[in-house]
Amino acid sequence: MKKTIVNSLNILIIIFFLSISVSGIAQPPPPPPGGSNTQGNKLDGGGAPIGGGLFILLGLAAAYGGRKIYNLRKKHL
Repeated sequence: MKKTIVNSLNILIIIFFLSISVSGIAQPPPPPPGGSNTQGNKLDGGGAPIGGGLFILLGLAAAYGGRKIYNLRKKHL
């Protein structure tokens, strides 16, 4: 009994994810960025800050590496 419930639940989950993927492919493409540019001027790149995320990532990597080194030294003493 329990095996049939698990099997039917697995089938329902697979059907759910397949239906989501099909509906995601069926969406129309997004409009071009920046709206209309009738004067021929070049549009700016968007203005999303890249540097802030990079510094956060580097800081987290340094903290993770420092913790690993601390644990290795603590283990060998």
